Amino acid sequence: MKRSQWLFIFTLFLWNCQSKNQKTDYTDWSYYGGPADGTRYSSLQQINRENVANLEVAWIYKTGDATERSQIQCQPIVKNGILYGTSPRLHVFALDAATGEEIWRLDPFEILGGENSWAGTNRGVSYWEKGEDKRILFGAGNWLMAVNALTGEPIRDFGDDGKIDLRKGLDTEREDFLIVANAPGMVFEDLIIMGMRLSEGLDAAPGHIRAYHIPTGKLEWIFHTIPHEGEAGYESWDPQYIQQIGGANNWAGMAVDYKRGIVFVPTGSATYDFWGGYRQGDNLYANSLLALDAKTGKKIWHFQGVHHDIWDRDFPSPPTLIRVESDGKWIDAVAQPSKHGFTFVFDRETGEPLWPIEEQEVPQSIMPGEKTSPTQPIPSLPEPFMNMVFEEKDILNLKPEWEADIRAQLSRAKYGHMWEPPHPDSSIVLFPGMDGGAEWGGAAFDPESQTLYVNANQIPWLIEMTANSEFENMGQTVYTNYCGNCHGLERKGNPPAIPGLLGIAEKYSPDSLKLLLKKGRGAMPAFDYLSDEQREVLIDFLLGKTEQGDKKELESQNAPLAPRYYMTGYQKLLTKEGLYGSNPPWGLLTAIDMRSGFQKWQITLGEIDSLSQMGFEPTGTENYGGPAVTAGGLVFIAATKDEKIRAFDSSTGEKLWEAKLPAAGHATPAVYEQNGKQFLVIACGGGKGTKSGDQYVAFTLPGELPGR
Repeated sequence: MKRSQWLFIFTLFLWNCQSKNQKTDYTDWSYYGGPADGTRYSSLQQINRENVANLEVAWIYKTGDATERSQIQCQPIVKNGILYGTSPRLHVFALDAATGEEIWRLDPFEILGGENSWAGTNRGVSYWEKGEDKRILFGAGNWLMAVNALTGEPIRDFGDDGKIDLRKGLDTEREDFLIVANAPGMVFEDLIIMGMRLSEGLDAAPGHIRAYHIPTGKLEWIFHTIPHEGEAGYESWDPQYIQQIGGANNWAGMAVDYKRGIVFVPTGSATYDFWGGYRQGDNLYANSLLALDAKTGKKIWHFQGVHHDIWDRDFPSPPTLIRVESDGKWIDAVAQPSKHGFTFVFDRETGEPLWPIEEQEVPQSIMPGEKTSPTQPIPSLPEPFMNMVFEEKDILNLKPEWEADIRAQLSRAKYGHMWEPPHPDSSIVLFPGMDGGAEWGGAAFDPESQTLYVNANQIPWLIEMTANSEFENMGQTVYTNYCGNCHGLERKGNPPAIPGLLGIAEKYSPDSLKLLLKKGRGAMPAFDYLSDEQREVLIDFLLGKTEQGDKKELESQNAPLAPRYYMTGYQKLLTKEGLYGSNPPWGLLTAIDMRSGFQKWQITLGEIDSLSQMGFEPTGTENYGGPAVTAGGLVFIAATKDEKIRAFDSSTGEKLWEAKLPAAGHATPAVYEQNGKQFLVIACGGGKGTKSGDQYVAFTLPGELPGR
């Protein structure tokens, strides 16, 4: 064993001795994930099974800046009686946590000076204090910013006049990447540890993990998720192309074991997502759970959940720190839900799995230039939290005409195996789909009952590939690389969440389309990093000004690498009426006993009113956002497209309460106490195919606040 490893183990021993009597404050909700361990658990029990049906609206905060297809994915935090959150346009605000009255609000573009008008989504903010210096740190687009937590004033001596450009400092020559700091950074001592969302194409940045010194903004360490030559993991890539590959990024959030000084970082797939001919090998550290020394960024251990991913099966949520009893002893573990329905569980210090994980043989790709991994890791336990294979029996059959519609779409599709690889001549059914399984809301864990609660989508998607060589012109190639995943190669979109682009010439002139591409809008990112040549041929293609056969090549010497095969676009398997192509349930909430690894209960999550009115049992809906669990015996979750928030009995799954929201709560709720009253707060931003909203709604029990 190396000397550095002995030193780390000795340090862990000292921390264990010093921290043996320290306990997490489960009344705290000042972190992304609620308390410091990110379990989304509250020990508050003023609201409980007996009285939850009496909940009423305590206050509503309207941000006033919703736009078409905007969202709020923010889980607010509460510190010193102040609730912090973000709006659809990523204005950061502070509210009185008891009344919802605004204390301050900041438009981040005041710091940027109007440099960019698009910032993507944001799932929360981070709090740090040292003495009288109290700060809120947050991401807006490719910027990390810091403001005074009490006043909202920018901290001008942080980074460059209050901000850090995350496109810089990636140990690459390029700095013109699409980067979105969507998940809150994790604060550890005087560091903030950052991940980022990236492009899905071969133009993506490498998804390296970085830590910045909070008082100054100085970069303190970087971990290369795509290793450099000489680093461990480099051998799992094709050295000819590794410097042109991006991704392997942390977009889902992280968790920190503050006692041990370990940050747990789940990563996503490497680019290009669906054809990996330029990245032969297992591709470490893509699709991995990394345990890093939070002070230095040095790797302690890792586990790769998908080898050489060609299905977009990122680890989709922050890991959950759990403590479970096994064979008479307590184990501090970390649980990582996956998009494909597994939960991987490891000893936090050693990375040893709590249950065996077996490498099993999987079908192999016949895509030209592709070489897939012969095996994939399958955990023996915990039980999967959803169905993981789409078979004949799963084809939607609620009505004969719906079944006929889906069967027609499946006439040339391959399905029946969860690891069915993309095919050059046939579509495949990806099940679970690209939005999970589990999603970015994460799981909740009750440390008293040792139960993990995880919500999931259970709907099929289609993957269809097409050869790059079949494109008629360079505009089509640029469109496919930057726009095709979302809007589809036929430009029909994925309504209502993603609009089609046919007929766009009726709405935009070349100048107005150029401005849209540079600035972005709503969920569409700004493509200001495209070269002038790329933007020109893309605009010509979108407006129908390119002649077929005009295979004009880009003259830039740094024109991006293009895959030999592209996916034709994100596509759910749907009927003409928009119903999912598998038999319900389409949304699930599952409780897993983490002592045994077996399910305690599983229920359908969400309802489609039109189907209920036809006499069908609740089918569940797609859900985005996660649960919170309390000592009052309750699991609170919104997340569903039916615009409701619900409370379930944490022991049985029985629904005890629900309330209609002004827009879908695609976020994770916050639970806290202020002035002697317990509150439940959810961001109601809608989006994802539902109407957009701009409100935060707080619920509490009836009665005056003490002292009023």
